[in-house]
This record gives sequence, structure tokens and C-alpha cells, in this order.
Amino acid sequence: MDDRTFAARVAEQAGLAKEEALDLTRATLEQLGGQLSGGESRELALDLPIELAEHVAQHDGQAHPEPLRNFTRHLRERTGLNQDEVTRGLRVILATLSELPDSARVQHALSQLPAEYRELART
Repeated sequence: MDDRTFAARVAEQAGLAKEEALDLTRATLEQLGGQLSGGESRELALDLPIELAEHVAQHDGQAHPEPLRNFTRHLRERTGLNQDEVTRGLRVILATLSELPDSARVQHALSQLPAEYRELART
């Protein structure tokens, strides 16, 4: 699944325009990579299609998870979407990441985030 196919799924399920969904997907992956430890951000990128993996922020540091409300605020600022649009899109992005082949590493990486992220993906 390339980035456009991923974004098309997000757009359809979250009720966003395709370009909005693509921008939100890229911003989400960049922000997620910055919150995970360096090793986990690399693991996450390994399990993503190349077009998506290149957006995962890479670093050598420790995990710095932030509350979901801060994360969505950053996404709103970055994309210009409102809270409802970001929340709907993020829900689909996290759920879709969890459904990728070999998602065990994705799940492990996302386990470094507060539980509210996983809860959002399940709603």
C-alpha cells in the first residue's frame, strides 16, 4: 500500500479530501516518529511502505511520548484541519497502521505511546 492508497483509505473513512488525508498521514508519521525511541521509530519505518516510511522522523534518542491532546494540537497547527477532522483522521490512520502486514512491530512501537492512542484506534 503506497502513501496515496493509504491516504485514500483515510480520506474515505474519515470524510476528508484526499490531499487533506495525505497531509495528515504524513504529519502523523513525522510526529509519531519523534515521540518513539530511535529504535522503535526505525522499526516502525521498516514495516511501512517506502512512501510512508520516509515520513517517520528518525533520531537516536529516547521516547518522548506526549498526551493525545498535545499531539492533535500539533496536527491541527500543521494541517489546518479542525479538531474533529484530525481526530477522525488519526483514528483511521492508527487503525490502518495496526492492520498492516507484520503489524506486530507497529503495535510494539505504538506501545510506547500513552494508552489513549490505542483506545482512539479501537473506537
